[in-house]
Amino acid sequence: MSRETRRSFCRVCHAYCALEVDVEGGRVLAVRGDASDPVYGGYTCIKGRQLPEMLRHPERLTRSMARNGDGELEEIASQEALDRIAEQVGRIVETHGPRSVATYCGTHAFQNSVALAVAQAWHRGMASPSFYSSITIDQPGKFIAASRTGFWSAGTHGFEGSDVAMIIGCNTLVSQYAPVGGIPAFNPAKRLRDAQRAGMRVICVDPRRTEVARRADLHLQVRPGEDPTLLAGMIRLVLEQGLQDAAFCDSHVNGIEELRHAVAPFTPALVESRAGIAPDLLQRAVRIFASATRGIASTGTGPDMAPRPNLTEHLVIALNLLCGRVNREGEAVRNPGVLTPPLPRRAQVVGPRPAFGHGPRSRVRGLGQVIGEMPTAALSDEILEPGEGQVRALLCIGGNPLVAFPDQAKTARALGALELLVCVDAYLSATARRADFVLAPKLCLERPDVTWLTDTWYETPYAHYTPAVAEAPDDVIEEWELFTGLARRLGSTIELPGGVLPLEPPPSKDEVLALATAGGRVPLDRVREHAGGHVYEDIHVTVEAPRPGAQKRFELAPPGVLEELDDVVEESPDADFSHRLISRRLRHVYNSSGRHLEAIRAKGTTNPAFMNPVDLEAIGVGSGDLVEIRSAHGAILGVAEAADDVPSGVVSMAHAWGDPDVGGKEVLEIGSSTNALVSNEHDFDPISGMARQSAIPVNVAPLVEGP
Repeated sequence: MSRETRRSFCRVCHAYCALEVDVEGGRVLAVRGDASDPVYGGYTCIKGRQLPEMLRHPERLTRSMARNGDGELEEIASQEALDRIAEQVGRIVETHGPRSVATYCGTHAFQNSVALAVAQAWHRGMASPSFYSSITIDQPGKFIAASRTGFWSAGTHGFEGSDVAMIIGCNTLVSQYAPVGGIPAFNPAKRLRDAQRAGMRVICVDPRRTEVARRADLHLQVRPGEDPTLLAGMIRLVLEQGLQDAAFCDSHVNGIEELRHAVAPFTPALVESRAGIAPDLLQRAVRIFASATRGIASTGTGPDMAPRPNLTEHLVIALNLLCGRVNREGEAVRNPGVLTPPLPRRAQVVGPRPAFGHGPRSRVRGLGQVIGEMPTAALSDEILEPGEGQVRALLCIGGNPLVAFPDQAKTARALGALELLVCVDAYLSATARRADFVLAPKLCLERPDVTWLTDTWYETPYAHYTPAVAEAPDDVIEEWELFTGLARRLGSTIELPGGVLPLEPPPSKDEVLALATAGGRVPLDRVREHAGGHVYEDIHVTVEAPRPGAQKRFELAPPGVLEELDDVVEESPDADFSHRLISRRLRHVYNSSGRHLEAIRAKGTTNPAFMNPVDLEAIGVGSGDLVEIRSAHGAILGVAEAADDVPSGVVSMAHAWGDPDVGGKEVLEIGSSTNALVSNEHDFDPISGMARQSAIPVNVAPLVEGP
C-alpha cells in the first residue's frame, strides 16, 4: 500500500476549510490546510485537524443499532433497519396521517451537501409539513425581517472592499460563521487583518470583549438583550443629524417618517441608562458608520437568540438602508454564485413578501411556518399535544434535541412519548440513547460533497467538489439515504431541482448532487473537473439598470415593528435577578461536538460559567468551583471560571452541552445545558416561537452541599 495525498475539504462546521489529506490503504493518516487553495490559503482550525482521530475513534458507531425486546440497543444491518423503520412509518402514516411523521435536521445535517434538500423533498412527497431544522432555533429573525422589509435585487455590500463593518454579536474568529457583510469565516483572522490594513474601520457590538472586539476600532459593550435599544438610538441620531443617503431613501424607501417618530424616545440618555453605552461612544459609532461609503452592519446568534430578534434584525436592515449600503448600477457583484441558479441582479427593490403567516399552522401558541419550516421551538408540544396532527414519529438527522431544544425537561418528556424515534448519529448522544433506531453515518472524508451551502457566502465565485478520499466502514450510510430508502419502500417520490430522483437502483451521491445543483451557473460536471477548490474568474456579473416601471420600495414600518419599539421603551429591568446569561462559542468544539477527542479534551471538558472576577469574589467562589445558576424556569450547575472579558452582571456560557441523564458534579466532565433554564411557553417570539436563549435573567450562588 502506498501513501498518497488527496485534496478535500472539512465538513466539521460551516467553514468548509480546504484540506490536504494523507491516505494509505483508504485510511486517513493526517490532514492539514491546503496552502494552494485560492480562498483558504492553508487555514484550518483545531476541530478539523482532529479528523483522523474522529474517523477511527472507538466511540464512533460503525454499525446501526435497534432496540430489542429487552429495551437494549443492539447492532443491526442498515438495510434491515430501514425495512423496519419503513414498516413503522407506513403504519403511523396510514393510521394518523402524514403530518404525524416529523424530521428534525440539526447543525450536522447542514454539513452533508444534500441532506436537507433530500429530507425536505421526502416531506413534500409524503405531503407532511412536519419538517423542522436548527434554522428556527437560532436565527429565523434574519428571514422574517428581510421578508417583510423587502430586499435589493443586486445585494448589499460585502466585507471585502468596504471601509466599515459593524459586527453585532458575532465572534467569527471563534464561531467560523460568516453573516453577509461580516468577517468571512474562510481564514477569518487574515481576512480581518487584511481589511483593516486596507483602511476598514470595525465596530463591534457585544456584551463581552470577544476576540473580534479586541481587534475592533470601537467596541460598544452593550448590555445583554439591549441591542434594539442601541440600534434605535443610532437610527435616531442618523435621522436627526441628516446622515442618511437622502437620494437613495427618496427613491427606494418608505416609512422613514414613521420610523423617525418611533425611535424618538431612544435618546442618548436612554441608550446609556438601558444599554450602557455612553453618549460620546454612541455618537462616535454613528459618525464612523454613516460617514463610510461601503460596508454594512451584520448580526450573529448573540442578538438573534436574545429577546426581540426580529426587531433587532429589522433595525439592522433599516440602518443599512438609511445609509444606502447596496450595490449600485454598473458595479460588479463579487460573487453571484457558482452552483446556485443565476438570479437577476438589478438596481431595484424586490418588494416585501413575508416568509410567515401562510402555510400550515402549528397546533400551539398560534405559531406557523417560517421560510417553509415548522417552528422547532414548538416540536416538543406537537409531540405531547394529543389530537389530529400529533407528531408520533421523529427522524432526527445530525442533531441532539435533548441538549439543543429549549425547555430540556419538556423535550425529554416528548422524546419519551414518541412511538418511533430514529437518529442518524455517529455517536450515542443523549438523544440517540433514547432512540428506537440509530443509523450509523459516513463521516465527511468518506463521502463526496460540494460547497453548495456556502456557495454565495464567499467573496469570490469559488466552489470545491471532493470525492470520497477515505474508505468508510462496511455498513454505514449517508443521512439522505434514510429518506431515499424510505421513499423506495413506501412508494413516495423525491423531487429535486433537476427532477424526480430515480430510486431503483439506489442512486449514488453524485447522481443526487447533480439533480440538487441542476440549473446552477456552473454545471457540477465542470466543478468536478478541478482537483480542489477553484475560483471561476470567467464569471463576471454587473448590476443592471432597474426594469422599466419598477416601483417596489422598502418598507421600514411594516405592521408590528413600530409597536414592538413602543414595547421596548416601556420595558423595565429584571429586578429579581442579578445577572444575565449570554450564549457564546468555544473555539475547540462545534457547539459541543468533538469533546470526546484527545486534543479537544485537553482544551477543556466542560462549558464553564465565565464570570467577572469581581462577581465571583462577591459570592465567595473561585475558578473551578461549582455554582447554581437559577432562572425563573429552572436551575443548572455551572463550573465557575474567572474571565476579565465578561462584564459584571453577566454569565457567559456555551449552549448545547450537558446530558440530562447525568447530574451533580459530572458537570465538570460534560457541562450543563443552558436550555434547561428556558421555557418555550414564556418569553418567546410570537412569529417563530423561538425561546429566549440568551440574555436570560438568572441568579448565581455557590453550590450548597447536602448533609
